[in-house]
Amino acid sequence: MRSLVSRNICSFISGMGCTLACSTMAFAADAPTADLALSFRPTQQDVPYELVEKADYAACKVEVERQGKNSGWVVFGPEGQVLRRFWDTNGDNVVDQWRYYDRGYEVYRDVDSNFNNKVDQSRWMNIAGTRWAVDTDEDGKMDHWKMISAEEASREAILAMAKNDPNRLTLVLLSSDEMKKLGIADDLSQKIQTETKNTAETMRARVSQSKIINNTTEWLRFDSSMLMPYVIPADEGKANQDLVVYENVMAIVETAGETGFVQMGELVQVGQAWKLTQIPAPIEGAELQMTEGGILMQPSMSAAAPGMTAQSEITPEMRQLLTTLQELDGNAPTPQSSAAELARYNSQRVDVLRKLLAASSTEEERKQWLTQMIDGLAAAVQTGKYAEGVRQLATIETDLRKQRPNSELIPYTAYRRLLAEYTIKLQSAPAENEEREEMQNWWLAQLKGFVTSYPKSEDAADALLQLAITEEFSGKTEEAQKWYTSLATDHAATDAGKRAQGALRRLSLEGKSLALKGTGLDGKPVDLGAYRGKAVLVIFWATWCQPCTEDLPQIKALYDKYRAKGFEIVGVNLDTQKEAIAPYINQHGNRWAHIAEPEGLEGQLAVDYGIISVPTMFLVNQQGQVVSNATSVDDLKEQLPVLLP
Repeated sequence: MRSLVSRNICSFISGMGCTLACSTMAFAADAPTADLALSFRPTQQDVPYELVEKADYAACKVEVERQGKNSGWVVFGPEGQVLRRFWDTNGDNVVDQWRYYDRGYEVYRDVDSNFNNKVDQSRWMNIAGTRWAVDTDEDGKMDHWKMISAEEASREAILAMAKNDPNRLTLVLLSSDEMKKLGIADDLSQKIQTETKNTAETMRARVSQSKIINNTTEWLRFDSSMLMPYVIPADEGKANQDLVVYENVMAIVETAGETGFVQMGELVQVGQAWKLTQIPAPIEGAELQMTEGGILMQPSMSAAAPGMTAQSEITPEMRQLLTTLQELDGNAPTPQSSAAELARYNSQRVDVLRKLLAASSTEEERKQWLTQMIDGLAAAVQTGKYAEGVRQLATIETDLRKQRPNSELIPYTAYRRLLAEYTIKLQSAPAENEEREEMQNWWLAQLKGFVTSYPKSEDAADALLQLAITEEFSGKTEEAQKWYTSLATDHAATDAGKRAQGALRRLSLEGKSLALKGTGLDGKPVDLGAYRGKAVLVIFWATWCQPCTEDLPQIKALYDKYRAKGFEIVGVNLDTQKEAIAPYINQHGNRWAHIAEPEGLEGQLAVDYGIISVPTMFLVNQQGQVVSNATSVDDLKEQLPVLLP
């Protein structure tokens, strides 16, 4: 199909008097019509992209885009929304990326990575998920998943069964090559191969005997008896590397308006993809047999005999409660809903979760539903329309202290209750007065109390980061460094701990050399070392940052004034959606070099320097040493005349 697309484009260009090897100017000038551009389709199915009625094609437009040596076309819809992008990424004037959008988000991309006019990779992204498929033989059918989440793997398995597509199911089953890659022990590998052999026959037999799965079945939700995946360490002898595993996974499905359950079993992570270790089995009766540990999660010691099972009854009452919960969540209020609607929704959801909690037969199930209740209440308070959630969280916390004094859910609930209380105080406090200062002092005291009481809890790292950031914003650098140090020492492996390490590096930069390099917005390398001999301002910024935009006129004026004397600027852009970057630069004129950090504040450079807000600016002298690790525009006006007299 894709070679046809390329021929269509080439034919269009040739019809305008150009050849395939025409210049970039000719390529740019000869944009296709909206009709032609909107006629292209993804190579894969199941792509939720935005379509336009043919009657509205006349209101669409196609414009040229360029970024360095790359160029292409963007297709805008009747309301000015981006519908498609067609990109040439290697400068040979042939399209090699076909991008599809929905509600302004890129949701799918076909890629010709070897530039032979055939698609060999397909990616779903943003609101369409994480899937990344590879078509090795370029025949239009995916050959393996380079990336797929556990949730999406369970969905693929359900759709494969519903559509009678055993090949689709095979792609999410753990293969023998993947078992070798993970170094899984021979005896376990043999058991998994036994579970997954005769895929087509087993799948069809189970579907033919099922009242839960047919060709109208839809996947609703991923569920697991585990709140999070587990790690099986390599030294247990099950594999020659750590294994990341979900155990006892279920998929909740819907067929003809009825909710059903499908036992997925055990999932294991292979690189960036999750794979099943058994063929899914629809649950037809009221009872669910759950293995006490899958093939990989079976205890290594003989504390439990192999094949031990636990009975977990799915009673008609629980089935009805799950259906009610699904219906509630399917009709959840939007951010524009009234406070009354939000309160009613959360009240009903808490009631259902309480009943599920009471109906649960195992401690893991009770923990799962209680955690959902806690998270739901905390999220509801964050909307600003459900203050009642604070009281309910406090009640849960009190009950846990009485009934389960050693439960790990006590600090979990306590921290979310604190965040909820702080949210309510922030929403009600005036912008500037003593009351707001008292509120900040209260918040600091609560955080300090939490990290003192629960120093090893999962939320202690986040609490320490909140403490450090609050102190830094208040100008108390020494206090901030104390909390950053505690976080970096006691929780070094967490994301917060890594950011704390970066913050300590940033706060101690003055007088030290700064090494900074990355890939530019144009795809070319940017290295601060190449600017030696010049005074350089490094700016961490984003298009959504209002202070960044407000500072730009003065920064540009200083750039124009001192550039001839040896002043340069290097930006580090933290936009996660790059579509906004080029128009922003065209509008505001900040055309100096920029390093692209597409993961935003979670990107490596932002973490390495503990960036907690933008703009953050470093001023570097001609010798490559940092003069200031927190420069402002007013500081620049004083510092540049000294550096560049």
